[in-house]
Amino acid sequence: MEEETFPVVNMEKLNGEERAATMNLINDACENWGFFEIVNHGISTELLDRVEKMTKGHYKKCMEDRFKEMVAAKGLEAVQTEIDDLDWESTFYLRHLPKSNISEIPDLEHDYREVMKEFAKELEKLAEAILDILCENLGLEKGYLKKVFYGGKGPTFGTKVSNYPPCPKPDLIKGLRAHTDAGGVILLFQDDKVSGLQLLKDDKWVDVPPMHHSIVVNLGDQLEVITNGRYKSVLHRVIAQTDGTGRMSLASFYNPGSDALIYPAPQLVNKEQDMYPKFVFEDYMKLYAQVKFQPKEPRFEAFKTMEDPIATA
Repeated sequence: MEEETFPVVNMEKLNGEERAATMNLINDACENWGFFEIVNHGISTELLDRVEKMTKGHYKKCMEDRFKEMVAAKGLEAVQTEIDDLDWESTFYLRHLPKSNISEIPDLEHDYREVMKEFAKELEKLAEAILDILCENLGLEKGYLKKVFYGGKGPTFGTKVSNYPPCPKPDLIKGLRAHTDAGGVILLFQDDKVSGLQLLKDDKWVDVPPMHHSIVVNLGDQLEVITNGRYKSVLHRVIAQTDGTGRMSLASFYNPGSDALIYPAPQLVNKEQDMYPKFVFEDYMKLYAQVKFQPKEPRFEAFKTMEDPIATA
């Protein structure tokens, strides 16, 4: 069987005669990959270049030495057996919604803060546009997913800024261990020169190709629940690299609000199927925090068995 190609979507084609074929490509990616990569997505290449340059500069200036100290303190250079309780990554987290914390993060230069605020605004628009594309493909009314995510106080949206430095023992230490994402829709701007991100498809690890100025989209557990399993969140991991300058990754998570009630969309449930559970997003996140690197199915099952007054209402 020839190898399938990773789905790459040219968003400009949504405005022309290839719209139907492009929508089908996105739907197929959501059903069979849990991931797709988008180009011509409307975020300027100049802004992406500034984000990349400043993120790499900030790591070199403020985080590289700290990471090296952690490696030395834990003796990671000399490990002989597989490490399964930490990741070879240097990260910080920016929250954009409901309330930004960008001004509170120490060590960020003023220009970097401003660029990241602009980047976040563009990503928020893109995430909401993608949610509406998913609604159209699923036969849900426009705005349905955004409304579910909104809850009482609006969505949760933030960016995990990661650098994956060169690693002496990539067979023993993962850049980031295999997991599915807990949330909604994830937009990833990654290094275009250094690969490392892989997803699990048909029991094989497949590379997500690094492409210049692209955004990788993947679906989190909440969209699997809302679509009652039609779309899936997929296991993925980052393989550390031994050489080069390391890999940069900015993963932006457009998630439901903490009080949002998540449940399968009634139009997507048929009587023959098992139904996914109903829960409050914050409760799911509390459980996920404890079991992130374990299979997702028991997380869903746990909420099916809870005697939740909302679920039985």
